[in-house]
Amino acid sequence: MTRVRLPFALSTLAAAALAFTLGACSKPADPSAAAKTEAAAAPTPEQITAETDRINAWFDKKYEEELQFSPMGLTFLGRKEQYDKLDEMTEAAEAKRLEWRKATVEEMEAQFVYAKLSPEAKTSYDIWKYQYQLAKDGEPYTDNHYVFDQMNGAQSFLPTFLISFHRVDEESDMVAYVARLNALAPALDQLIERAKKAAGKDMRPPKFAFEGVIDQSQKVITGAPFGAGKDAALWADAQSKIKALLDAGKIDKARAEALTKDARAALLDSVKPAYERLIAWEKDDMAKAPVNASGVGSTQANGKAYYDTALEQNTTTHMTAEQIHELGLKEVERIRGEMMALKDKVGFKGDLDAFFKFIDNDPQFRFPNTDAGRQAYIDTATAVLDNIKKELPNYFGLLPKADLVVKRVEAFREQDGAAQHYFPGTPDGSRPGVYYAHLSDMNAMPKPELEVIAYHEGLPGHHMQISIAQELKSVPQFRTQAGFTAYIEGWGLYAEWLAKEMPGTYKDPYSQFGQLSSEMWRAVRLVVDTGLHAKGWTEQQAVEFFDANTAVPITAIKSEVQRYLIMPGQATAYKIGMIKIQDLRKKAETELGDKFDIKGYHDTVLGGGALPLEILERRVDEWIASKKS
Repeated sequence: MTRVRLPFALSTLAAAALAFTLGACSKPADPSAAAKTEAAAAPTPEQITAETDRINAWFDKKYEEELQFSPMGLTFLGRKEQYDKLDEMTEAAEAKRLEWRKATVEEMEAQFVYAKLSPEAKTSYDIWKYQYQLAKDGEPYTDNHYVFDQMNGAQSFLPTFLISFHRVDEESDMVAYVARLNALAPALDQLIERAKKAAGKDMRPPKFAFEGVIDQSQKVITGAPFGAGKDAALWADAQSKIKALLDAGKIDKARAEALTKDARAALLDSVKPAYERLIAWEKDDMAKAPVNASGVGSTQANGKAYYDTALEQNTTTHMTAEQIHELGLKEVERIRGEMMALKDKVGFKGDLDAFFKFIDNDPQFRFPNTDAGRQAYIDTATAVLDNIKKELPNYFGLLPKADLVVKRVEAFREQDGAAQHYFPGTPDGSRPGVYYAHLSDMNAMPKPELEVIAYHEGLPGHHMQISIAQELKSVPQFRTQAGFTAYIEGWGLYAEWLAKEMPGTYKDPYSQFGQLSSEMWRAVRLVVDTGLHAKGWTEQQAVEFFDANTAVPITAIKSEVQRYLIMPGQATAYKIGMIKIQDLRKKAETELGDKFDIKGYHDTVLGGGALPLEILERRVDEWIASKKS
């Protein structure tokens, strides 16, 4: 099951925004009254071209300004400006960025005439304002977000960032790496202060989140040079990068020894004390954290309003918690019917619950819980993705340039049964996209679900969509990096379903069951997320509902429910986004008949980057109209 890791929103690490869930809280922007008046007369094609070129140049200039707020965002894009810095993690930094965005929206409305823009430029205008509205609407809930948790916290993300994304090609890059090691301490201290402020308002995550943060933090500073044992991950990475410079002749032995000494000092004098301060704070505050917790609607004073906003941000719709809950119940019932039919097809004797238990417990559905079993999982996932690669040209005109690799999650942040996730490559393709799998407990990785997850995280899912978005030349650069959860995760879930149409997929009926299980997983999320945060369900109630309707291992179920508790609303985006993309395809097929072109539809959906669902619908409607004419 998935969680996309995207660049940017890195200045809001403290707001659990590492998943980069840029959504929207309002309808697409309307032009100002002055602009409407000025544009009363229909613009000429020449005027449209001129105004569009002008605003696109403005977008690129403003996006470049925005990038400078985030040294880490620059690194994600493969750039090396501010390479020795981490993002500032304070509320003041967030407020400064919000004020900057407000000023840009006011400038845009004053300088450009909406009616004189091309359709694509109007979309860019709408999204630019949309993102400001998102940040503005979320501002009152800064303290509601959990600063540290077991999934998105800086305690695990910052080491991952240095190991996986800080590229060392020259001596200066390693100097910057050491500077960033030293910068870990003030970054963590800033976040600890924010956690203390939220705790003062009784806004703290459940006990399991504290336990996860403490465990991950201890793993970061366990081993050499912090103590006995094998090299800690950061120390091993630093030495490896220095050795690569030495082997390449970029530095001599004396300089390698000096850099190694500097890295070791940063780890011992900066990183270790900072993590010890974090561990001490987490242990101290954990005594006040709830066990068998409920959601924010019943545990935070303004939790209902916060959750309503979170739903709008993540779904980019105005659906209420009750509407989403009811949709989930209907989808659960529909998918159970399809599961029953497949159970009967394979000749299983017994009811659906017994079939769930059979798949959950029979050894044939698991890889060995050994290093060989883990490698077999990676090899099999790679093979099914290679098959999809061959079929992509039959379904897409736009194809990704960046490569895709399957990797095991780093040991210091690996969790039994935790969600697989995807990290994008660089826009120029120099760094591949990575599909990460948690393989510490192979019993939590059922074979029937391997294929469907690979399609979701890799091809034709997240890697396809995000790589194409990053590589687009037809839109301003800011749109190549935009992220809207319902669109991104909706596409991932649609990709699982789309793969059924491609040759060589889901040949094993149990893999077909895995596809249904994955869709059921997302339908259950609609029920469980709203149950926790709007209806006062406890963690245990959510686990029981989940277990009753899926063949998911209990370890994974518990991990998922704990995820929903610390990321309110995010889990609802998947199914809502998928249904919208499916409905738009049905609409296009119905209206176009023989003129419908699957490549054209997919290129329309992917060719504008990630979009709020309302704007996606507008884009598809425009494509349908153009095909008709």
